[in-house]
Parts: sequence; C-alpha cells; structure tokens
Amino acid sequence: MNKKDIADIRKRFKMDSDLLKIADIYNVYIKQESNEIYHEASSSFSLLDREQQEMFLDNFKKILGGKLDVKLFEVKFQRQEEGQTDHTQQLLYEGLRRDDVNAWKADMQQITLKMIQDTQYEKDMVVTFIRGNYNKTTKRQSDETEIDMRDEVFTTPFILCSMNQTELPKRSLVFDFIEKEFKSSLLVDPVIKLATPIGGFLFPSFTDNAADIHHIMYAASKANKPDFQFIEKVLNGDEIMTAEEDKAVFEEIVKVVIGDEVNSRTLAGLYDEINHMLKVEEDEKDEDSSVPTLDTVEVARVLKASGVKDVSIEKVERAFQQVVEDKNYEMKASHIVPSYASKSIKISTKVANIAISPQDLRYVKQVNYNGKRCILIEVEEDTMIEGFKLLSEDLLE
Repeated sequence: MNKKDIADIRKRFKMDSDLLKIADIYNVYIKQESNEIYHEASSSFSLLDREQQEMFLDNFKKILGGKLDVKLFEVKFQRQEEGQTDHTQQLLYEGLRRDDVNAWKADMQQITLKMIQDTQYEKDMVVTFIRGNYNKTTKRQSDETEIDMRDEVFTTPFILCSMNQTELPKRSLVFDFIEKEFKSSLLVDPVIKLATPIGGFLFPSFTDNAADIHHIMYAASKANKPDFQFIEKVLNGDEIMTAEEDKAVFEEIVKVVIGDEVNSRTLAGLYDEINHMLKVEEDEKDEDSSVPTLDTVEVARVLKASGVKDVSIEKVERAFQQVVEDKNYEMKASHIVPSYASKSIKISTKVANIAISPQDLRYVKQVNYNGKRCILIEVEEDTMIEGFKLLSEDLLE
C-alpha cells in the first residue's frame, strides 16, 4: 500500500459512508493480572448506538493515521509451516470468507490468544476486531459525472484490529444535587482509551486496487518503535526495517565507502540527487508507480553525481555486505533525505545546534578563523536574532 491508498481508506471511516460498510464488531477484554480473556462480546456494527459508532470510527482512523515505515508497516507473512493451524494469514483469510459470525469470532479469538500467550501487558486491554467491505472508485475522468464515477468500484472485504489499554477514572470531588452535599466520586468502571490505540492491523493490504493477502498493514504505538515480537509471533510476519533504521544503514554504507569526513558540497549533492529521485516520482503522479529505492547501483550513481571520486559498484557492494550482510539490500529513497522526518539537517556543535534545509547545506562551511574552527554560513540578507539585526564583523573592527 502507498500513502494514497492508506489515506483513501482512512477517510472512509466516517458515519454513513457509502464506500465503507462495517458488518460485525467483536470486542475482547483481557485482564492484566491473569493475562487471559475475561469477557467477549459481539454484535452487528449497525446495532451500536450512534455515539459508540462514532467513537469506534475515530479509533479505527487512528490505527491508519501514521506515516509509512514510521508507524505503519506493510508486513509480508512468513510461509505457513506444514501442519500449522494458527497461522494468522490463514485465520484472517478464512475470517473474511466466513458466513457464520460465530466462526469468524472463533478465528479472531485464536489471534487474541496468540497476543497474550507470551506477553504480559501493563494494564487491562480491549482488543477490537471489525470486518466489512471497502469500495474504491475507479479513477475519475475530467468529463465524468459523480454518477459515472460510481459505475465501477473495486470492492474488497477487510478485517481491522485495534488494541486499546484501559485505565481507572481518577478520583474526584463531586456535588450531589439530590443530597445537597459534597462527596467523592464512586466511578469504578475502567475507561477504554479509544483515542490512543497501542497497536493494530489491517488485512489485507492493497496493491494496484486489488487485495494482497500475502501482506498485512501493521500499526505501531510509537514512531519507529514497532513491536518485533508481535510481528513475528502474533502476525507471523517477516522482519521489517523502519525509516530510521534505513537512514542509519545508508549513512553507515556511505561512511564505509568515502570515510566519515565529508565537505558540505558533497553532502548537498548527495541529498540533491536523492530528492531529485523523489521529485521525478512525484511529478509522474502515478499511484501505482514503484517507490524509488537505493540499491548498490543507485548508491554508486548518487555518490559519483555528488562529486565523490574513485567510486565503483564493487566498492559499494562490499560496503553493503559489511553493514547489512546483503549486497542486494534496498533502501527507500524517502527514508534517506532528512526532510522525510524533520524537514531539516541538524548541525551539532558544543556551542550550538543549527537546523538547516538540505538544499541550503551548500552554503555551510567549516573554516579556520583566528586559529579556531568556525562554522561559516553564507547568507544573502541581514541576519536577525530576536528581532535585532546582526552587525558584520568588519564593522566592529
């Protein structure tokens, strides 16, 4: 799935949507101290009162609310072993096809049992499963009307899971209007924190407007902090790399090839080349185009274009082998440029930390001034500090 696919299905989680219909909802309450299923309940989603539907829909949108490879990860399923009866891919696939709601619940309960098998949760938790149909319209032509656009849709059944912690309400002082007295509140029912899910997943993934049952979209609780045990043991998924890890791998590979000392012109050229790859892909405006990646050939090309001498594919391959032990490894270009996460490059010194955009890095140099190392930043206009215009050094001499 790409970010456009995710954004489209996410915005369909709203009341009275005609492009996304939720059929069934199944909730499982897990006690923290016993780590077992304490209670379960299911119903048709349409039978919930409207307020509950709205709260759940907001919760489901949050599951799909993060950035790809930062909080959302497309995970490939591991191959199912012979005789394995609880492989999550099989349970989810069968759950999509079940006509009997109780059979679907049994499949989802098996997945829930895998969640609590080897994990001790810090608080009571509620796991919610829904299943329904997602309809994606064909691409609208400029001369088509709204009705024409709806003539053809891609319909995909889906299952979404949301995991939410609970907490006891805080004690408070209240005023009883009947008894006309102040008293402590007696609320003891745990509150399900639907506004801050701690994880979840969507099955299947979508590729070229078609269901991809070999991948699942996993949602982590925190950026760049996926639960690898959950991915492996619960989802039966292959290993993944976060955007943060990809960027670190790229930096280490470049250091192996050219060393850890580099001038600003080379760095600026490096980021310019990668940003150019992303811009070309964006300008094509093709939702189904492949994501630009950096393999050994592309890394060698980018380094050469940045002005690095004596770069060969063989040298880059050895660096890949040294850093990730795989010369066929590929990194997403969007993970490498600093703009993907922070929109700036951080220049760190003991005196100050400076943030600068990648395209302006060429205006930064390290120089010797009066026998001391200094950062020199070329500027085209007056420098302002807290509303004051900074005087040039030559005016002070």
